[in-house]
Amino acid sequence: MGYLNMPVFAGPNAMKFTPVYIFSFLCFLSISCDDTVKSSTSSDTAEEEAIDFSAKGKPITIYTTADSTALRLAVSEGPVFSDAEQPLEKEVSVFVEPKKMFQTILGIGGAITDASAETFAKLDATKQEELLDAYYGKDKGLGYTLLRTNIHSCDFSSGSYTYIQEGDSALTSFSIAHDQEFRIPMIKKALSRAGGALVTYVSPWSPPAFMKSNKNMLQGGTLLPEYYQSWANYFVKFIQAYEEENIPIWGLTVQNEPMAKQTWESCIFTSEAERDFVKNYLGPTLEKSGLAEKNIVVWDHNRDLMNQRANVIFGDPEASKYIWGMGFHWYEDWSGGDQLYENVGKVQESYPSKNLLFTEGCNDRFDAARYQFWPHAERYGKSMINDFNNGTVGWTDWNILLDENGGPNHVGNFCFAPIHADTRTGELIYTPSYYYIGHFSKFVRPQAKRVATAVSRSTLLSASFLNPDGKMATVVMNQTDSPISYNLYVGDQKTRIDIPAHAIQTVVY
Repeated sequence: MGYLNMPVFAGPNAMKFTPVYIFSFLCFLSISCDDTVKSSTSSDTAEEEAIDFSAKGKPITIYTTADSTALRLAVSEGPVFSDAEQPLEKEVSVFVEPKKMFQTILGIGGAITDASAETFAKLDATKQEELLDAYYGKDKGLGYTLLRTNIHSCDFSSGSYTYIQEGDSALTSFSIAHDQEFRIPMIKKALSRAGGALVTYVSPWSPPAFMKSNKNMLQGGTLLPEYYQSWANYFVKFIQAYEEENIPIWGLTVQNEPMAKQTWESCIFTSEAERDFVKNYLGPTLEKSGLAEKNIVVWDHNRDLMNQRANVIFGDPEASKYIWGMGFHWYEDWSGGDQLYENVGKVQESYPSKNLLFTEGCNDRFDAARYQFWPHAERYGKSMINDFNNGTVGWTDWNILLDENGGPNHVGNFCFAPIHADTRTGELIYTPSYYYIGHFSKFVRPQAKRVATAVSRSTLLSASFLNPDGKMATVVMNQTDSPISYNLYVGDQKTRIDIPAHAIQTVVY
């Protein structure tokens, strides 16, 4: 299989992206994009969304990223489809059934935190442009369409801060002047580079200290009941202030990691507390403030406890009516167990009218010697395939940019990002994770539909998506030490493709 190896970025082993997609805001199946953003995306059934897609006669383009090679989103032409015959047990196959389609994709992207913005500000203008193109460019970049940012400080800030004076429960001192130095300028540049189309949502890590039981933004604590209304008003103030800066806010999560007492900004919300805060304060307050269209996302924590949280909150009709869906992270393996992808599917199965959104994931324990550590990238590929196959409508990476120390971070919780900037030299360092995310974000566009896909061997993982422009993207991942030759069955058509060891491919047809 021949690959075209033409560098485009300053990052290591970068390959030229052949433009395959022109992003279209035309609606898929006669549904407007604006309407889709505001409405449920997960309740569609396969039968209702079936269309007549055939791979017969369609050209095949294959994008490949592989360990121990120079292949980074390298492009090649695939063999043409032919009429399919009965697959054999001894063969490895991927089966795509276009007649069975599921959730509508909201977007794929990452978070612009204080750390990302402060690091970005240290780059020269040329490198800033490169970084923006790398993430938000639709042709030579990854085409990000989803953005998360923090409400005042989080661990990935240079220090703790809020937007009010301590003790100001009336919020008369509210000001986002802090964010106007670094974060807001970077978000505006990202919005511009993305063509003005970034689904942006916001998350708090902790209320101000005086509103909490422990009188500290760090180390957990709970929101005191007497400040429930003031904290709900704080959300409104933040959304209004950002929208006055021409940064449209699509939605918000109620609390980042509400069951974790962290050494950084954190606050505990039990299921009942989060339910009642949304039902009695946050939902009604947004509604009264003319912000009823903002999408509320609950949980925003790991997959381990998400089913119990869904049962408590979605099981209450008065709370549920305000809620768009549930967010989740991937850190449930902190205790030594495996990631619980199936819990995502169980929430979708139990509450099909609610949406699922991956809100954060990163590789921790930063070590610059592991910039090119391949299992970090494979963690992204494995999670994204499993999460989408379990009903997730959007997927958000954590910091899009960190410095050469894996920060800045005011509590020493240093982590990896897909791209790092060495602020001493001005170099941008592209990790394999950047390319693995790109195998989805570049080719799976907003309004795409997930398509039924299965594999005949556990050596491969796969997911497929039909885009609004009529092109199918099938992602295939090989985590083994050996190359694999596999059949790709699409309806009544078949082709044969080779994938290298420890590689990911996106097949477009």
